[in-house]
Amino acid sequence: MALLDSHPLPLVRMHPVANGRHEWVALRMDVGSGRVAELIPALFGTPDLLAAVAPLDCVLQLASPAQLTPNLLTLLPPNRVVLAFAAAALAQEGAAQRLAALHDTGYRVLLDGTLPPGVARPGQVRSVSFDCHDAAPAAGSLLAPFGPHLAHGVDGAARLQECARAGFTWFSGDYPFDAAAGGKEQDCTSRRRILGLLALLATDADSRELEQLLRQDPALSFHLLKLVNSAAFAVNTSITGYAQAIAVLGRRQLQRWLQLLLYARSGADGLPNPLLPLAALRAAQLERLCKREGGDRDAQDLAFMTGAFSLLDRLLGMSMAEILADLRLPAHVAAALLAREGVLGQRLRLTEEGIDAPALARAQVDAATWWDSQLHAYHWAIQVGRNV
Repeated sequence: MALLDSHPLPLVRMHPVANGRHEWVALRMDVGSGRVAELIPALFGTPDLLAAVAPLDCVLQLASPAQLTPNLLTLLPPNRVVLAFAAAALAQEGAAQRLAALHDTGYRVLLDGTLPPGVARPGQVRSVSFDCHDAAPAAGSLLAPFGPHLAHGVDGAARLQECARAGFTWFSGDYPFDAAAGGKEQDCTSRRRILGLLALLATDADSRELEQLLRQDPALSFHLLKLVNSAAFAVNTSITGYAQAIAVLGRRQLQRWLQLLLYARSGADGLPNPLLPLAALRAAQLERLCKREGGDRDAQDLAFMTGAFSLLDRLLGMSMAEILADLRLPAHVAAALLAREGVLGQRLRLTEEGIDAPALARAQVDAATWWDSQLHAYHWAIQVGRNV
């Protein structure tokens, strides 16, 4: 990824935005009242960001339209960038006119939060963004034809349903980690089968053993065959059997994809599991960080596995200690998964909790490397979500 020498790379965390089918549609970046004049050139001054996350949009959350100068707007293509402004900014003189002008230029504009007392909403701006951490607006309260309406801070399956009833169509928050958001729980037989497959993947098992276990799991088999027949692999003939799939993927890639396909099971409602792209994101970012510091192939594989396995407790409704009891993982991988210890554990914690300079230092990562790994991971996770 190209770097801007004149603009140090910012420590900005991106948050996935999904539609009601758990499909990622955008990435949200909250720069608020920060140093917008420095942040926007650093984020959008090269094609790296928008190219990496294509075809997703970027939702840029700002404190006021006054922050966007004409020079900054040249870096923000209206067809890819959604502008969300704090509704409180409408109390500022000229803010309504600026919002209307942005709308007329072609930008999708959201008003975030509650309007100031006595201030009217500009007629052209009818889409909203709202922090729903504490509560969601009343059912049916949003103007459905004028979305997309974005609910952020959505941290549970029940709140997700409340937001959908209110009229929101885009959602961001920690709700994927709520077991209820991923559909039905795994039954005991399914859990045993998954744990058996995990044990094989963790111990570099023979391909025939993997094939035998795959035959017992129709859902996993379906997703594997769907994957190898997708545009991502561009094979000329239809792949219909496990041996063919293994030959197309190669053993190393097969193991990686199976680690992720564990999350691909649909819920009772037929929707994809929202944990899948998040597991892919963590796996790809930890692998990239390992590669950037010169880690060999085996170290990269273990970093990928750490990220991919880090959400298994959420997937299976079991403690991580129970899951790892039957897996012969290297001690540093187990320590990262159980207690976020060691370099791998510190990096895994970064993907979960956000970033600041001290946290990066503890994980032995500089800002440029973090930014590169983040773009790489999102690019790959987006492709996983579209092909699985």
